[in-house]
Amino acid sequence: MIPIKKIVPFILLVVTAVCIIISCKKSGASNSNNNNSNNGSTTTPVDTTPKTPVTAFKALNYLYSISGKKTVAGIHNREPNSTPAVWTDSIYKTTGKFPGFWSGDFLFEQDNIDNRQIMINEAITQWNNGALVHLMWHACNPARNEPCAYDTTGVLSAMTDAQWTDLTTDGTAINTQWKSMIDEVCVYLLQLKSQNIEVLWRPLHEMNQSSFWWGGRPGPNGTRKLYQMMHDYMVKTKGLTNLVWVWDLQDFSTLSDDVNAYNPGSDYYDIAALDVYDGSGYTIAKYNTMVTAAAGKPIAIGECETLPTATQLLAQPKWTFFMSWSELTYAGNTNAQLKALYNAPNVVTLDKMPGWK
Repeated sequence: MIPIKKIVPFILLVVTAVCIIISCKKSGASNSNNNNSNNGSTTTPVDTTPKTPVTAFKALNYLYSISGKKTVAGIHNREPNSTPAVWTDSIYKTTGKFPGFWSGDFLFEQDNIDNRQIMINEAITQWNNGALVHLMWHACNPARNEPCAYDTTGVLSAMTDAQWTDLTTDGTAINTQWKSMIDEVCVYLLQLKSQNIEVLWRPLHEMNQSSFWWGGRPGPNGTRKLYQMMHDYMVKTKGLTNLVWVWDLQDFSTLSDDVNAYNPGSDYYDIAALDVYDGSGYTIAKYNTMVTAAAGKPIAIGECETLPTATQLLAQPKWTFFMSWSELTYAGNTNAQLKALYNAPNVVTLDKMPGWK
């Protein structure tokens, strides 16, 4: 017979061991439950797949979704504004496909200014048909007169440094005139806003192009300052929240420097575009420069004469749209080349667009 004084310590030891085991099991279950409630962070692999940004714009969201996969086909309708789909229709006759991207211009001559409403009506039609709507503006020099010509007395005129300082200083005569000219354009853009039509807006295009009165001024007080001021005036003062801002450069040999010298800042643009007119064509260096400069935002071919081939677009798949320049389309490309491009599987024409309703 075992003495009581020896049994009691043994029983206490067993009970203690059992309690420790039960406590550990409960703790393990609790930790497991906590892990599961914390989005499965320790039991489920984290999804690191990059997400397509969701913006306030259907058109911009679409461009994000096709970046790296497909490119929307487009053509500019340079003039006259009385027939604002003449080059779009020409592409259909040539290729059997309508472009998925339509472009118009507010322009500078009196007759085209008088017919801006016709051009805007076409923008409405194109949007309702499911096309991307793009607008630009060859503006007259606000230090001179409007209307004007496309020469050194008008669009291609120069501005002195003193005039530029006045232009970019609120309240001066030139600045007031510039805002008055912008106001006239805003009347039409507000029409589009009232109908929930989004506009890919590419003002002060080819900012590094010194032939235009607005271009060729690098640095914080140069062309990019005018672009920033125009953005803030149109968005904050005029309430044009339907504009998708396109920052645009030309493919000069200085491009690698220009993407920094003319960059208005990520808050001021949604798409980075390159006008390809240099004889070297669609080099991988130009493409990589734009991809890097855009820092994740969509890139596009803002203007061109000679179009890229479908094979080149496969090798440079982040170009989200291309826009050939009106009549130059037929100077730089054969009908066979146009037909092949517009019918390529990686090129989006109007019949492949998702629609905006």
